[in-house]
Amino acid sequence: MAETDAALRTLAHNVRTARNRAGLSLDELGRRAKVSKGALVGLEKAQGNPNFATLVRLADTLGVSVSALLEGPAEDRVRVVTADAVMPLWTGEQGSEARLMLTTSGPAPVEIWRWKLEPDEEYPSHPHQTGVIETVSVTAGRMTLVVDGTEHSVEAGQTATFDGDASHTYRGAGTGTCHLVMTVHLPPGPAPAA
Repeated sequence: MAETDAALRTLAHNVRTARNRAGLSLDELGRRAKVSKGALVGLEKAQGNPNFATLVRLADTLGVSVSALLEGPAEDRVRVVTADAVMPLWTGEQGSEARLMLTTSGPAPVEIWRWKLEPDEEYPSHPHQTGVIETVSVTAGRMTLVVDGTEHSVEAGQTATFDGDASHTYRGAGTGTCHLVMTVHLPPGPAPAA
């Protein structure tokens, strides 16, 4: 419980800091991200439990990565992250899940995700901000990647990439579990103020 409280406090601090840096009021951030003002007030007070889609919309609107909202300051020069140490940000009813492993630092950060998709279970993602590029590399099984309504089969040993500003869905295919590594390449952020 203390770990969850600490994570909520970090999220609250990071959202408030990113909102202030962007010069947005709670009302304006809520309007742009399609999140109620009440939910944002609660979030900035370290209350509530925002879902994955809300975090993605907030990150996109604020021009930061999802992990920039979730992580505290980096402690070491090298970060090693174990999948079991990272809570899934999305879980499906059949056991599918998505874990944000880490986000690289620098002017154009990259999010590294581990996904597990059970057959016929899917996650529909809203379009991201312009300039986001997604790449999926299937390590086991098979998935169907749907981009702008067109289905693409991606099997173990194959990698696909696409512009993340299109509507897209990840769906488990075949008879076994699909495992994949996804990278989300974020556009360079604004230059820091002098």
